Amino acid sequence: MTVPTATPPTASARDRLIDTAIALFNRHGFHATGVDRIVAVAKVAKKTLYAHFPSKEDLILAALSRKRAAFADKFLPVVLAGSEDPRQRLLSLFELAKSWFADPDFYGCIFINAAVEYSEPAHPINACAREFKTLLRNFARDQAAAGGAADPDALADQIALLFEGATTVAQVSGRPDAATTAKDIAARLIDQAFRRQQTNGADTAILSSCE
Repeated sequence: MTVPTATPPTASARDRLIDTAIALFNRHGFHATGVDRIVAVAKVAKKTLYAHFPSKEDLILAALSRKRAAFADKFLPVVLAGSEDPRQRLLSLFELAKSWFADPDFYGCIFINAAVEYSEPAHPINACAREFKTLLRNFARDQAAAGGAADPDALADQIALLFEGATTVAQVSGRPDAATTAKDIAARLIDQAFRRQQTNGADTAILSSCE
């Protein structure tokens, strides 16, 4: 089945190759998608592909880099612009994820899929996938710290785990509502973490007044 390119015919050959590769890798996987199929769908010569990308792995890294940039430059700004409340920002991750899961072109997280197919930790593609997951986790930690969580690292780990779990359930089971379930759990964890900080602060104030 041919997947249309995400960029118009007037886009540069490099952009067409990357966007076509992303679409094909998402749908069919990395190992199952050969360069012949990519150049055919992108409508460029194989020589052109190798002029931009010395190897297929270089193209994969470029595709992952573009997806990472989209997350950092488009997805996260939408979350940040939606509210100044750290709690709501964390919950917005799951609200946006629900729309993503319901998209007909949702095939799971391209970074998780890449890490599975390139499972050697030292492989550059696996390292790229890990680096992206660190980006997501760090965003959660920043919001947890801004909201006054008693342990921002612990809350960030919980939020990241819920997000990854919901993504996997949505991919494997075809259940976009996994985002709603994860959001409900996240809300309880966030409230508990923030409330604990408030309680600790009140206890400290009481102790100080008794000194």
